[in-house]
Amino acid sequence: MKLCECKEQSWISVKDDIKVPPGAPEIHKEQVLKFIHIDGMYSLCHDIEGKIVHLVAWAEVEPCKKPTYWGK
Repeated sequence: MKLCECKEQSWISVKDDIKVPPGAPEIHKEQVLKFIHIDGMYSLCHDIEGKIVHLVAWAEVEPCKKPTYWGK
């Protein structure tokens, strides 16, 4: 499913189309993120360290459970 179809504040696993804004932290395939919301063509997400990352709104993702190692 596309990221823009996911429920806000949900957990996602990135499956494909890993594009980020220039200068933003990289996102890797299969990376688990907490999806906060869409902001234009990019999203606001948090990685497992609680850092902000931005994934394109049309990225292919899969809903997943909260990771047990999530500390934030």
